[in-house]
Amino acid sequence: MFSRLRSDVQCILDRDPAARSTWEVLTCYPGLHAVVLHRLAHVCWTHGFKWLGRFISHLTRFLTGIEIHPGARIGDRVFFDHAMGVVVGETAEIGDDCTIYQGVTLGGTSLYKGTKRHPTLGRGVVVGAGAQVLGGFTVGDGAKVGSNAVVTKPVPAGATAVGNPARIIQADLDVKREEAASKMGFSAYGVTQSDDPLSQAMRGLIDNASSQEHQIALLWKAIETLQANRAAGDCVPCDAALKEHFEAERLNQLVGK
Repeated sequence: MFSRLRSDVQCILDRDPAARSTWEVLTCYPGLHAVVLHRLAHVCWTHGFKWLGRFISHLTRFLTGIEIHPGARIGDRVFFDHAMGVVVGETAEIGDDCTIYQGVTLGGTSLYKGTKRHPTLGRGVVVGAGAQVLGGFTVGDGAKVGSNAVVTKPVPAGATAVGNPARIIQADLDVKREEAASKMGFSAYGVTQSDDPLSQAMRGLIDNASSQEHQIALLWKAIETLQANRAAGDCVPCDAALKEHFEAERLNQLVGK
């Protein structure tokens, strides 16, 4: 029990730069208090003391502002940062090393008892402030849910869900875009990582510039091949683009022009 408590305290010291000492974490962090009291409530719940488990959960809500149903399963080193107004449903499962911010709801969309109504968070998931994760699906390991996102479908491991309704941004696509941007000496994420129209337009420009570079390389290759075979009169097929694909009008709409 004490080793688990030590790991919970250490995870807060690791993730919160405002935490200055173990004593401060033990006495002043409601997220830690909520996790410790939930474990007691969960033991009561799983051993048949349903009312007692709910009563401990109710007291925890009163003391910390965090409502966790005693039936929910919470892993090790879970950090509720600030966490006022967090609601965790009965069949929710939170994996190890997750971080959950204030105003988050891990809720259900079904009214049928005995079913998996609430989400399952994998290991290392981060759920931003005000996010609503609703339904009996899985948020994969290492995924991120943006602030105020409303997620109603599974999120793949390593992906990011943003917006209302949430859109899934694959991590590998972000990495490729960032690599293309860094080659040009500019990173869109240095300005913003949000999905505002200007950011979307900049991402479109980066993707288009990367595509144009590829097409230019194909054209040069085709020209060299044609020159090499010109004397023989061969017709060499070329897969370079033959028409422009730059959607200027769409980019103008995104930036509101």
